[in-house]
Amino acid sequence: MKAIHEHADFFVFDKPAGASFHSEDGAGYFSQLQAAYPQETLFPVHRLDKITSGLLLVARNKPAAQQLGELFAHRGIHKTYLALSDRKPSKKQGTVSGDMQRTRDGSWKLLRSRDNPAVTRFTSHSLAAELLLFVLQPQTGRTHQLRVMMKALGSPILGDTRYGGNAADRGYLHAACLHFEWQGEHIAVRCLPTTGTLFVAHSGAIIGLLDTAGNPHA
Repeated sequence: MKAIHEHADFFVFDKPAGASFHSEDGAGYFSQLQAAYPQETLFPVHRLDKITSGLLLVARNKPAAQQLGELFAHRGIHKTYLALSDRKPSKKQGTVSGDMQRTRDGSWKLLRSRDNPAVTRFTSHSLAAELLLFVLQPQTGRTHQLRVMMKALGSPILGDTRYGGNAADRGYLHAACLHFEWQGEHIAVRCLPTTGTLFVAHSGAIIGLLDTAGNPHA
């Protein structure tokens, strides 16, 4: 659980896929982080779904937690995610936006209305027969936003059976890049996925596509 990026005010960790942020049957991932850094008082400023791996930002003091929370709220922290799907999208690139509504089973769905929409920019790229990489850049931060957006495109994420994806060895959603301005310093962190048969098998192509279509600042 060593941080992949350390700053006086925050850490960035690479959360593994399948780890719940908060406690379920055992200690959640954040509790494990706090236990691994007993000399620190850590503050969560955002979270990743259980199926999602990748970059997780954690504050090291209360003032930093408040400032980072404000950056997230005002879209000052820019994130790029990678997702795999085995189904072609209704469009290859662009923006998906719409209001989100919780369903009876606790999941979410995308609506046609745009009163307070979730917004995601994306590009899609063929990796192999019936396998596509999506480079996702959320402009808002709603619960399950990327998973719902992918379902709405007709390309549910592999391994995300909750939202219609086919079963796989993991949920193929990974937080790969983040960048933001912090007290006059530009922070840019990138972390490629290291687990998942398909992520690993196509790592070279993914790096090239991320360099071309992903976060130019990372």
